[in-house]
Amino acid sequence: MNILVCAKQVPSSGEVRLDPDTGTIIRDGCEAVINPFDSHALEAALCLRERLGGTVSVLSMGIPACADMLRDCVARGADQTLLLTDRAFAGADTLATSYALSLGVSALGGFDLILCGRMAVDGDTAQIGPELSERLGIPCVCDVFAIEPQQDALVVRRETDDGAEQVRVPLPALLTVTRELGVPRMPSIDGVARSLRHDVRTLSCAEAGADPEKCGLSGSPTQVLSTAAPQGRGRAQTLADAGQLCTLLREVLE
Repeated sequence: MNILVCAKQVPSSGEVRLDPDTGTIIRDGCEAVINPFDSHALEAALCLRERLGGTVSVLSMGIPACADMLRDCVARGADQTLLLTDRAFAGADTLATSYALSLGVSALGGFDLILCGRMAVDGDTAQIGPELSERLGIPCVCDVFAIEPQQDALVVRRETDDGAEQVRVPLPALLTVTRELGVPRMPSIDGVARSLRHDVRTLSCAEAGADPEKCGLSGSPTQVLSTAAPQGRGRAQTLADAGQLCTLLREVLE
């Protein structure tokens, strides 16, 4: 089974800075990590490859420094990577991002399965997976926490507001996954050595054959009007026992 994982680099929780003019997150020069949900998608892909054979590829869109994140994915077991990087992609909303990623999928070739994290922790929109599947014309199942392969299909279990649901989805397909699919593995020694030799393939807007009017801010029908970092609303208080908790609750309710 040939699997593609879409991964995003996000700022670490203590490194969020905002552009005062565009309202978007400043990604240059800050510490960044792989989106946590995407790391679980990578783990799910590696586990499926171990069971079924095939390849695991990782696709990302971002600044050139995202290449380090992709090399880390190689160190964990990925076979090949592709980075879409160009200033023309900057400031993209989910629609423009899914457009660019669809071109990346085409550049890498066909896949039996595409895995995405359920959402990115710096945006929380949970829209990329469904939008990408729509552009590719393949079925999509969101919030998947268990995957069982069958011939030319998968039986998956997904979270819903009413509990768990089991779905049979034909391949090729796209799944967005939750943390319950497994704990992401650490890089192996051999994997780290391979990642140091790995040449991350990159594509610019022009090389990907993208329409500049559909990329970045130009291709984004939704615009950020204002953004602010959350402010602390109080301080933590340590309670010695349940009696103190009851007293505190009475004071709040009175």
